[in-house]
Amino acid sequence: MVVPLRHFLVFSLTLISIIFHTHGAFSEQSIIKLPTDQPRVEKLTHLHFFYHDILEGKNITVVKIIEPSASEVREATGFGTTFMMDNVLTEGPELSSKHVGRAQGLFGLASLEDRGMVMLINLAFSEGEYAGSTLSMLGRNPVQDTVREMPIVGGTGVFRFAKGYAIAKSLWEISDNEHFVVEYHVTVSHP
Repeated sequence: MVVPLRHFLVFSLTLISIIFHTHGAFSEQSIIKLPTDQPRVEKLTHLHFFYHDILEGKNITVVKIIEPSASEVREATGFGTTFMMDNVLTEGPELSSKHVGRAQGLFGLASLEDRGMVMLINLAFSEGEYAGSTLSMLGRNPVQDTVREMPIVGGTGVFRFAKGYAIAKSLWEISDNEHFVVEYHVTVSHP
């Protein structure tokens, strides 16, 4: 028996609309099993590195991109001031130690009460088994505190679907007005 093409198309479209119809809902669980639906094993990775803000001199890595007018800025907090960065990540606290990646992104003074910043940074790794992979950090950074915690909200490459946290410690004893050093301990879970 030969089914006319138009009957086949009508039947196919009806079947598709029954399978994928969401009854006006934004989303719904699919009845289709994909390979990515399989349970995955998570790895826990710990990273340790040093972050270098070069604030003055000929090779600066941080630039101010937004500076509110004097009438808008609160003297004590600098609220609204925003910076772009491309900072070196190193294995040791010295800028001359092995470079393992870059911290690229922006941060702004986002608190009316203290020196709290909002940070959006991609930690782009260039060495070892993590070369070509990134971690994304997004959150509040109360920079006046010596030690603080920030969330890791994702990543790419080896760190695809990563989640975790970063502990940052300002190294006041080796930092100065030109070169600010922060030690990072990052813990992430990822497939």
